[in-house]
Amino acid sequence: KCDSRHGKYMAVCLMYRGDVVPKDISGAIAQIKAKRTIQFVEWCPTGFKCGINNEPPTVVPGGDLAKVKRAVCMLSNTTAIAEIFSRIDQKFDLMFQKRAFVHWYVGEGMEEGEFSEARE
Repeated sequence: KCDSRHGKYMAVCLMYRGDVVPKDISGAIAQIKAKRTIQFVEWCPTGFKCGINNEPPTVVPGGDLAKVKRAVCMLSNTTAIAEIFSRIDQKFDLMFQKRAFVHWYVGEGMEEGEFSEARE
């Protein structure tokens, strides 16, 4: 799991669909910035990119999602992802110490030294 409260955001993209007006979007972003609940890296002063599509979200017949007038999708890039990479590194190190699965890669033509190089 990745806890976004432990990192800083590098970018946030908000994609709106349906019955939304730019004034409401600007107000929502201003409110988020005023609360300071999320932090951005120092070298990214703006932080938010927004897109608006006036068409309402489509509904898939027989799908699980209800018909709505508006929707938003957020894509973000945060430094909190480093926690996950750190855990993956630890698991890799434990498995490589035991040479788990290495024989499969060596059998396919990879050299054992490439694992150490990749880890660096």
